[in-house]
Amino acid sequence: MTSEKTELKTTDPIESSGWKQLRDNVQILAIALILALGIRAFVAEPRYIPSVSMVPTLEVGDRIVVEKLSYHWRSPTTGDIIVFDPPAALQQYGYTKNQAFIKRVIATEGQFVRIHNGQLYLNDEPLQEEYIAEPPDYEWGPQQVPKDTVFVMGDNRNNSNDSHVWGFLPKTNIIGRAVGRFWPVNRIGFLDN
Repeated sequence: MTSEKTELKTTDPIESSGWKQLRDNVQILAIALILALGIRAFVAEPRYIPSVSMVPTLEVGDRIVVEKLSYHWRSPTTGDIIVFDPPAALQQYGYTKNQAFIKRVIATEGQFVRIHNGQLYLNDEPLQEEYIAEPPDYEWGPQQVPKDTVFVMGDNRNNSNDSHVWGFLPKTNIIGRAVGRFWPVNRIGFLDN
């Protein structure tokens, strides 16, 4: 009598096609999540406009893209629209570190700023500002922008909590530069910086 050994092949459930496909899908999702978080942390991120301080350029509810790379190679320039963490002066008024602000850079270190009779002057020259809601109804300066800071203002000059209220913004507080609006659909486009 010959004995036959019958070998049973066992199927490892991890190696079955259903489990393998699930594992592959989870890996793809994990990689996509890591990439998305990396891009948001270091390259670009979406932001929501919560106030009227940048009207007419940006309206409440607009969604924008903020790029975070360019200021590693160059400094902010007059006209750039930036998103930043509140400086210490604003944090003393109860704003938290995660309540980002958005304003336009008006002057950079070494430049002189003055607001007089509804006109903004940069280095004693009137700055032409087609983008503002209305001329400022206050006086400010003249003051020179200190080293490693910028002077920022909202385009809605008379309804903006900006540098004319709380002072100069340290460059280290800048998150990035607003480059485009992606919502609402009828106003999609690049922001003039």
